[in-house]
Amino acid sequence: MNETDRTRRFEAAVLPHLDTAYNLARWLLRNEQSAQDVVQEAYLRAFRFFDGFRGGDARPWLLSIVRNACFTWLGQNGRDAIEFDEAHHGNTRDTPDALAVNDPLHLLERKYERMQVNAAIAALPPLFREALILRELEELSYDEIAQVAGIPLGTVMSRLSRARAMLRATLTSTGIEE
Repeated sequence: MNETDRTRRFEAAVLPHLDTAYNLARWLLRNEQSAQDVVQEAYLRAFRFFDGFRGGDARPWLLSIVRNACFTWLGQNGRDAIEFDEAHHGNTRDTPDALAVNDPLHLLERKYERMQVNAAIAALPPLFREALILRELEELSYDEIAQVAGIPLGTVMSRLSRARAMLRATLTSTGIEE
């Protein structure tokens, strides 16, 4: 296989997952610029080692590279709890239902709740935050999360359970109901 074919196969298999890769990195690193840098490095690694990819769904394979790059970055920078910046993590675009379109109070309440949820997720320890993001936001299966994180399925279930419990406790203490 020539280099052009390899590049085309890589692009077809891996590039569709760029948004997912960035989302995971952004949540793990909690810094937009660092997430961009780490995803770029992860894509370079993925391209370099693409010959080792055995086919199938490239998303878990790529996300495991992104995950490892994120934790390497955190370790090298001596950071576990990076400042949370709502401007980078909050979704400021509302999709109000038909009844709330013209209700500024309702929109403000929804924005506040979203900010609280994002802050509560960001406050989770990285391993729990990772599991929650992969499951709830990226909709990976438990098996895919196990593959990405390189952990047993039972550990995935345990981390998700603990992450949800921590999230629930934080949101309950802030007055946000499920």
